[in-house]
Amino acid sequence: MLILLDTANLEEIKRLNDLYPIDGVTTNPSIIAKEDKDFLELLTEIKNIIGQDKMLHAQVLSTGAEEMVEEAEFLAEKFGENLYVKVPVIFEGIKAIKILSKKGIKITATAVFTPQQAFMAAKAGVNFVAPYVNRLDNISADGINVVSEIVKLFKVHQLDTKVIAASFKNVNQIHQCLLQGSQAITANPELIEKLVYHPMTELGVEGFISDWEKVYGQGKKVNNL
Repeated sequence: MLILLDTANLEEIKRLNDLYPIDGVTTNPSIIAKEDKDFLELLTEIKNIIGQDKMLHAQVLSTGAEEMVEEAEFLAEKFGENLYVKVPVIFEGIKAIKILSKKGIKITATAVFTPQQAFMAAKAGVNFVAPYVNRLDNISADGINVVSEIVKLFKVHQLDTKVIAASFKNVNQIHQCLLQGSQAITANPELIEKLVYHPMTELGVEGFISDWEKVYGQGKKVNNL
C-alpha cells in the first residue's frame, strides 16, 4: 500500500518525507498554482527532496489529445522514470492515455468520479486511477463505494491498474478506502499527520517519562544513566 503527499509545499514535503514512510508526491494545477513558483523549478525541488526512487505525479493542462501527449512527453523527459503524468478522464484524455501507454509513459487517470470512467481508463492503459472520494460525498454520492466498486472491477477483469484514492476530508475516509482494497491514497499533510496522532498516545508517553524521571532523574535516558 502506497502513501502519497498531496501538496507542492516544499517545507511540508521535506518535513513529512523525513518523518513518515512516504512513497511520493501528487500535485495538480491548483496545488502548483498555490505555491506561486516556477513550475519546472518547483517540480525539480520536490524531486530533489523525495529522491529518484519515489513517485512524482504531475498533471497536463491541455484538453486535446495531441496537446496532452506533447505535455506528457515533455514532463516524462524532464523528470524521468518515476514521473506519473496525470491525465483527466475526459473524452480526449482517454485518447491521450491510449497513445501515451503505447509509448511507455506512466499515467495516472485523474478526476475520476465513476467506476466506468476508471474501467475505461484502465482499459486504455493507465497505471493508476484517482477517484475523488470527498468530492463524491459532497454531491450526495458515496465515494467509498465508488472506490470499492473500482477495486472489484479491476479484480474481476484482471486489470493491472491500481487505485490511488484521493480527495479526503477526514481520516475515516482514508481508513475506509484502505479497507476496500485501495492500493494507494494521497492526502494533504494535515491528514497524513492525523493518521499517526492520537491524544491517548501522547498522554501515555508523558506518563512513561514522568514515572521514569521520578526514579532516575530528569533528563536521564537509557543510554546515560
